[in-house]
Amino acid sequence: MLKNERDENEMVNPNWIKLPGLVDVHVHLRVPGGEHKEDFRSGTAAALVGGITQVMAMPNTNPPLTDLDTWRHYQEQAEWEGLCPVYLYCGATMASLEQLTMLGRIAKALKIYLDPTYGQLKVDNEEDLLHIAQAWPRDKVLSLHAEGDNIRMGIRVSEKLERPVHFCHVSRKDEIEWIATAKRDGLPVTCEVTPHHLFLTQADAQRLGPLGDMRPRLAEQRDVEGLWDRIGSTIDIVATDHAPHTLSEKSAAQNPPPGVPGLESALPLMLTAVAEGRLSMARLKALMYDNPRRIFNLPEQADTWVEVDPEESYTFPDHPLYTKCGWSPYDGMQMQGRIKRVVLDGKEVVKNGIIQ
Repeated sequence: MLKNERDENEMVNPNWIKLPGLVDVHVHLRVPGGEHKEDFRSGTAAALVGGITQVMAMPNTNPPLTDLDTWRHYQEQAEWEGLCPVYLYCGATMASLEQLTMLGRIAKALKIYLDPTYGQLKVDNEEDLLHIAQAWPRDKVLSLHAEGDNIRMGIRVSEKLERPVHFCHVSRKDEIEWIATAKRDGLPVTCEVTPHHLFLTQADAQRLGPLGDMRPRLAEQRDVEGLWDRIGSTIDIVATDHAPHTLSEKSAAQNPPPGVPGLESALPLMLTAVAEGRLSMARLKALMYDNPRRIFNLPEQADTWVEVDPEESYTFPDHPLYTKCGWSPYDGMQMQGRIKRVVLDGKEVVKNGIIQ
């Protein structure tokens, strides 16, 4: 059914499924300022092993990506060091508002933090959010880290300005229902969920301790069920919020940083959900390829695909982890649907969990 690009006479197992190279619109690659946790090379290696061939990286770095020169410097570094395409978000506060006109010409998307985050990127009120949203091009995505009532604020801004707004890592049943209502009302809002909010709960947070701490925090079982209820309709994207920290940082006695790695586990988790009948393979493709590309206006990748064996069961991880942090909250979890091969630009770059 599928031909191996290395030898046209060598046939790939006909039971394998071929997916396009997937897209992750929400990763933290820790450049600049946190390269000991992740960098462009290690992060994109982890992405490729996980079947992801395009990533979008967040701007809450040190320094943050809020001015043209800084953004351009690190975008060029990402293009030089990354093993697959990396698109950097820009960030903004009222203090950097004058930079948005220039950044809006070249950055794919803008990320605004309405809830506490590391660094100086928090936007504190609706008036400031409106000013920033008005300065950003209407044809480019405005992404919000918004929890609880701040999601309502984002919906109001979308309605007032009649502009697209994208909600990151929605984690609660009531939040996804607010977004569903906004969509029914015709507002141009979209949203994403993470695998950890689909597969883990507060009980897992207690079991994992600091390794289960992230923002938004893990929720109750009813919230997980509320997200799954909307996986075929309201939810547009599955994105990892890959947020690696070292084990020593996570085990710190005071204020361990929130966040978990997810690039290498996201597709295996979603393939497991397909095997369990929780969504179709077509819906997985929409959530991790079609919708991310459309919403963020990302280019197609020629001769790029992922081959998976949907029948193979295994204990995760089934390969050496490529993320620098070297751990996963899913360690020891049984999964079904193994990534066998990744081809990027016509070249085999991953085989059985190993970068080639």
